[in-house]
Amino acid sequence: MNRVLPAVRLRVPTHEDAIVWHRIFDDPDVMEFQGGRAAELSVYEELTARQRRHNAELGFCLWTVLDGSGQVIGFTGAQPWERSWGPAGEIEIGWRLGREHWGRGYVTAAARQTLERMRAAGVPGVVAMVDARNSRSIAVTRRLGMRLAETFTTPASQRAGHCYRLDLRGTDAA
Repeated sequence: MNRVLPAVRLRVPTHEDAIVWHRIFDDPDVMEFQGGRAAELSVYEELTARQRRHNAELGFCLWTVLDGSGQVIGFTGAQPWERSWGPAGEIEIGWRLGREHWGRGYVTAAARQTLERMRAAGVPGVVAMVDARNSRSIAVTRRLGMRLAETFTTPASQRAGHCYRLDLRGTDAA
């Protein structure tokens, strides 16, 4: 894909971003691969607080994505994989946007900024855990230069998933 990507800005999530995330993610299409519905506001409040801690302690987090006008359109970033299954101890990148912002290159632009920040933080590599049916996110992993490393079954949903990897130490990454 050689199209010009839109301008995006990443910032550490604020408490107010929890409210916006709750509103823009309250869409069955957005949440299709995340359980089908948005979580309660308190979950987003805890998530944004945890991301502020991650940023302070690790130098990275799931950042709020702002479009060129400064509107909050979702998040992208990285955080440690904390589940007992999957790539334990590794750094996972991820993204989620409000439905009206899909298909415009925002995720790719924001994820590329994430990879630049991860390299600058000295992170040697990242993974992306993606539902095997999520063709949009799979396309993003390919645009980022990630490679399918393994397939898995998620314990809770028993759905097929993919683990994509990217080595950030090489000069040819993303």
